[in-house]
Amino acid sequence: MANELTASFPILGIAAWSGTGKTTLLEQLLPRLREQGLKVAVIKHAHHSFDVDQPGKDSYKLRSAGAAPVLIASRQRFALMQETPGLEEPDLAQLVAMMAPHNPDLVIVEGFKEWPIAKLVLYREGIGDQAILTGPWVKAVALNAPTPINLATGVTQLNLDDSDAIARWIVDWVSTKK
Repeated sequence: MANELTASFPILGIAAWSGTGKTTLLEQLLPRLREQGLKVAVIKHAHHSFDVDQPGKDSYKLRSAGAAPVLIASRQRFALMQETPGLEEPDLAQLVAMMAPHNPDLVIVEGFKEWPIAKLVLYREGIGDQAILTGPWVKAVALNAPTPINLATGVTQLNLDDSDAIARWIVDWVSTKK
C-alpha cells in the first residue's frame, strides 16, 4: 500500500486512538461542512462485529438464508448488507468505490489508519502513542495540548477543541484537490 488511494473525489482520513473523540468531532464538523456547501460521505471502520439488521425481520432472515448482498429500502433510507466471511479487514478501496455513484465532494474515512490516504490526525494528551502524528500521509494534526514531538514540515497544527478552525482547514484542503 505504498501508493495513495485515489478517487474522483478527495478522501480524508480521520485517524486517532480510541477515546480521542473522532466521532464526537465528526458530529460537530459535518453540519459545518454541509453549511459550506460540501456533500460529505463517511466510511467508518468498526473493530468489532456489528449488525444493522434485527433478528426476526425479513431482511435478517433472507441474509441468514444466504442472500448476498441484501438491499433493504424504504422511502426514508436504504441499507446494503453484505456478509464478508474470511476477510480479516474490509478493503478500503472497494468501500471508496461504492461511494462514487453518490458523487460526494469529500469522503471522510474514520479509522483505517494504515491506508495511504491524506490524514487529519487527532491527538489527545495521554491517549495512545504519539507516533500517530508522524508519517507521509499526515496533512494536519489537531491536538488538545502542545505537540509532544516536532511535526513534519508542511503539517498544519490545529486545536482539537476548535471545530470551526478544523472545518475551515478541511474546506481549504478540499479546495486544493479540485
